[in-house]
Formats: sequence, C-alpha cells, structure tokens
Amino acid sequence: MTNQGLISRNRSGRRLFLQILASSTPWVLAARFPKLSRAQGNIRNSTKSLEEEVSPGEDLMREHGVLKRILLIYGEAVRRIGAEENFPPEALTNSAGIIRSFIEDYHEKLEENFLFPRFRKANRLVDLVEVFQEQHKAGRRLTDITLQLATLKALKDADDRRLLIDSLRQFIRMYNPHEAREDTVLFPALHEIFTTGEYDKLGQDFERKEQELFGEEGFGKMVDRVAAIEKSLGLYDLGQFTPKE
Repeated sequence: MTNQGLISRNRSGRRLFLQILASSTPWVLAARFPKLSRAQGNIRNSTKSLEEEVSPGEDLMREHGVLKRILLIYGEAVRRIGAEENFPPEALTNSAGIIRSFIEDYHEKLEENFLFPRFRKANRLVDLVEVFQEQHKAGRRLTDITLQLATLKALKDADDRRLLIDSLRQFIRMYNPHEAREDTVLFPALHEIFTTGEYDKLGQDFERKEQELFGEEGFGKMVDRVAAIEKSLGLYDLGQFTPKE
C-alpha cells in the first residue's frame, strides 16, 4: 500500500471514531466500548467547562457593560430633573446601589487588589494606574452624594437638585473615558504581565469573589436589575436609540 493510501485509511478510521464518539448514546458506548464511553463523558464535561469559563478580561469588560447601562440611566436622570420632569427617585437609588455594590465594592476592588499592584510591580502603565485609582476614589465620593440626594425631599429643593445633577454629570464625564481606557489599554496588557497559569488563576479568583458576594449567576442578576430600572424609565427598548431618517 502506498503512503497516500495509508494516510487516507488512517483518516477514514479517525473520522469513524469521531462519528461513533459524537453520535452514540451512552448506553451503547457503555455496552460496546467501556473505555470509549468514559472518554466521551470526559470530553463532554471538558467542553461544558470551557463553554462556561469566562476569561478575566472578558469578565471585567462585561461588568463595564453594566456600568455603561447605568450611565445611560444617570444621563436620563440629569435630563428629566433638569427639565423639572417627573423622575422616580427609587430608580436613581437602585442604580447608585448597583454602582456601590457591584462596581465600586466588587469590580473596582478586583482591579485595585489584583491588577494595579502587578502593573506597578512590572513598571507598566503606572501613571495610568494611578489615575484609575484616583478616579475610583472620586467615583465613590460622587456615589455618596447620589445616594444622599436621590430622595423626593431633595428633588423638591432647588439647591439639592443642582448638586445632584452636578454629581451625576461629573460621574458620567469621568467614567465614560475611564472604562474606555481600561478596555482598550489596561485589560489587553494583562497577557503581558501575567503568565498563562496566573491568568487562569485570576479568572478563578474573580469567579470565587463574585459568588461570595452575589451568589450563583451574580452577573446575570445585576443585568436583570439594571434591565428592570431601564424598563421603569422607558429606556429598555434599544430601537428607540436608532436615528430616524
């Protein structure tokens, strides 16, 4: 037999093996190919694990998506309060509560405890990291103001309304470029300062902390909470933001 014939035969045998592995039911494999059945189970479990795994960079960026959606809510609050339109204070209170618990006390703490020290140690993007750190502090001060003034009583007071609007505007103005710079500069550089093993462990640390603070599907729960606020304000329908001809 020629070499080409051997290669063709080997490929045919490999295709047959893969077809059996993919299509056979577990009881058929267990009866006919005990070892193959175990291999199929291991492959399926590994595939499921890979599908569910989220890398640290992706994890941080999708959390930025939650922040971005709340910035939209903040912008709507600024518009309505400034125009003296009706605005339910609980929408603002709930939004600021998500910022405090999910963004400031979780997401930003991950950056401050796991990422920023490594960038400083590697002497990479140190000036940028220092700006991020200062902006985290400023953001928490602004959130304090929002939580304090997101009440019916404060909204009826002209001075409190102005202070609240100014706080929200500062928050929006700071965090739009803040998150964009992290997504395009800081997070892509993670692979340069963490080894593959360290990067994988980082993802495990992030997942463990999320479950500790928010339980299973913590991210999904936050997205649902934000969506509920958007719906209460008429912001959920994405089509409304499409420019009309």
